[in-house]
Amino acid sequence: MNSLIKELTGADISTTSQLGGGAISNVIRFDLENGRSLVVKRCNHVATDGGLNIEADMLRHFAKHSPITCPDVLHADPNCLIMGYITNDNRMSNTVQLDLAEQLATQHQVRADTYGLPFDTLIGGLHQPNSPNTSWVTFFGEHRLRHMTQASLREGKLPGSMAARMDKLIAHLSDLIDDTPRPSLLHGDLWGGNILCLDGKLAALIDPAVYYGDREIELAFGTLFGDLTPAFFSRYNEITPIEPGFFEERRDLYNLYPLLVHVRLFGGSYIGSVDQILSRFGH
Repeated sequence: MNSLIKELTGADISTTSQLGGGAISNVIRFDLENGRSLVVKRCNHVATDGGLNIEADMLRHFAKHSPITCPDVLHADPNCLIMGYITNDNRMSNTVQLDLAEQLATQHQVRADTYGLPFDTLIGGLHQPNSPNTSWVTFFGEHRLRHMTQASLREGKLPGSMAARMDKLIAHLSDLIDDTPRPSLLHGDLWGGNILCLDGKLAALIDPAVYYGDREIELAFGTLFGDLTPAFFSRYNEITPIEPGFFEERRDLYNLYPLLVHVRLFGGSYIGSVDQILSRFGH
């Protein structure tokens, strides 16, 4: 690692510190003698499906198309990703929420002709298919809900009866959501841990699970753990109004997807949350 970082930056390592990680990866901060800092992420297992190369591709796409800062990629291979470190103070305030609203509203104006992306991505280390489609009902139903439901079922994380209920919901999605919302550039994994703040402003978004889709799925995810506040939504709505029915119905519907992701990763109470939403929509 020392020689690779020296080759990339021309500087030697001064100190290292653990940043996070878990079952999927180990994340370490490297402070260099020239004052620069890097983040190194390494897989905790040998990658067989592209691994951290996919994460690098997501970061590069986000950096190229989004107005929001994200870490720059210095090196990527299936088992190692080296990025620039972004200074942050972890203080989420109302002014950060307002800045995030303005920048995310701008990002959601970045469009594509179809839903999805030219390449498949990852969310929480899980495969996320992105085959382009001109129908949002089909894309969300097949590549988000059904894909994650069937994977959860195969892994024994979700009972077969609940998967059958999800199938019934998918069959009636066209009654619940618009088939042709404008495909917006989405971060794809918008929760508090991926929002970096500094001095009352948004510093960056990290760990994208990028694709193009209905912006409402992004806004919904941001409410799942309370990370997007009323101040955020008030400012966002001033810039680009949210259609009626989002908070009352579609937010819960769209949050089925991140909940299914959490079912696969953590199980437990998230199954109950999926059950409640399915029951709410009569399935």
